[in-house]
Amino acid sequence: MERIRVLATDDLANEGIEALKAQPQFDVHVAPSMAEDALAELVKDFHALLVRSKTRVTRRVVESAGRLKLIGRAGSGLDNIDSEAALARGIEVVNAPQGNAVTTAEYTIALLFALARFVPQAHESLRQGRWEKTAFLGTELRGKTLGLLGIGHIGSEVAELACGIKMRVIAHDPFVKEHKLIKLVSRDALLKSCDFLSVHIPLNAQTKHTIGTAELAEMKKGAFVLNAARGGIIDEQALLHALNSGHIAGAACDVFEEEPPPKTHLFLKHPRIIVTPHLGASTKEAQVKVSTIIAQKTIEFFKA
Repeated sequence: MERIRVLATDDLANEGIEALKAQPQFDVHVAPSMAEDALAELVKDFHALLVRSKTRVTRRVVESAGRLKLIGRAGSGLDNIDSEAALARGIEVVNAPQGNAVTTAEYTIALLFALARFVPQAHESLRQGRWEKTAFLGTELRGKTLGLLGIGHIGSEVAELACGIKMRVIAHDPFVKEHKLIKLVSRDALLKSCDFLSVHIPLNAQTKHTIGTAELAEMKKGAFVLNAARGGIIDEQALLHALNSGHIAGAACDVFEEEPPPKTHLFLKHPRIIVTPHLGASTKEAQVKVSTIIAQKTIEFFKA
């Protein structure tokens, strides 16, 4: 019987790799992240391709992979995989959204605190020798309204943590009819009511620039915006304009439309934007979870 050849890229955690290697029918090949040309050539002889976020599985890659049966993303979202091209060729596409939910939710709450109290700005100010105690007047989170756009695995974890610090939490998600913990509202009500807006939806053609000029204008003057989901959900130019006009008080962005962003990107020097390099899922625990989940899904797929 022919062995099932599995290609794993993007430094998939060793626990997942070992789970795959323990299956006698699998021949597992581990490779670094690679560009489209190299991946399109290498993937031709594999039955399964497993990636994280760095490798882009484009239409060209999919169409060059004549034997491919499964593409797996060790993480949430599928924006780096051309799922439409894959499904058109009968290739199954799976991910592990639950694996990094806790980690990303905790990071969202970290950004929430940092944003409310200007922690990075105060840190940098003191490092530069200034004692600007009165320059960073913050905002208490208790009793404030956190609006969640999207209430899936990550959004639900954020809601639970935010309720724990006694915030009022509301959410909008067209795919969720009720939630055990929080009140679901219309999108307009969400935007108009929240003091802090955090997005937790996937990026696709329908959700790109979901939060743009009109949506930001609907929000309260002095509200804050967070994005630890995917770059492109929030229109960066619209957010920049809303910050410069004073309508939005501050923003925290862990993700960008182009990653890494160019050094000239205006977010990087803006005094009221906290920026981090896509760290939402970057914990040891999360990387092990998503790796083992996607390995198990791969095993079950080929056993079926």
